[in-house]
Amino acid sequence: QVQLVESGGGLVQPGGSLRLSCAASGSIFNINGMSWYRQAPEKQRELVAVITSGGSTKYADSVKGRFTISSDNAKITVYLQMNSLKPEDTAVYLCNINAGRYLKRDYWGQGTQVTVSS
Repeated sequence: QVQLVESGGGLVQPGGSLRLSCAASGSIFNINGMSWYRQAPEKQRELVAVITSGGSTKYADSVKGRFTISSDNAKITVYLQMNSLKPEDTAVYLCNINAGRYLKRDYWGQGTQVTVSS
């Protein structure tokens, strides 16, 4: 069973930066896209950023200009560079990989906590 392992979360002051990483423990074929979601207490899970297999990216309006998603397809790893962090960015960040040509499947990481506070 392939697992996604996230790292890079932590406590940071407002205006600071963090870089999240998410690596697959094994092979995943026919990747359609890699994404980062976040979930804050008492809020719905929110799509933060997505990168397709072709390299196209899309961001939530709340993070545009501050966050950058990238990937290393050979290593099946996705990154999220987060700059100018705000307290409202505080959440558990989860990575997702969607794969499959006909029957699509979602892989999820366990999540990494990001806390933005002074």
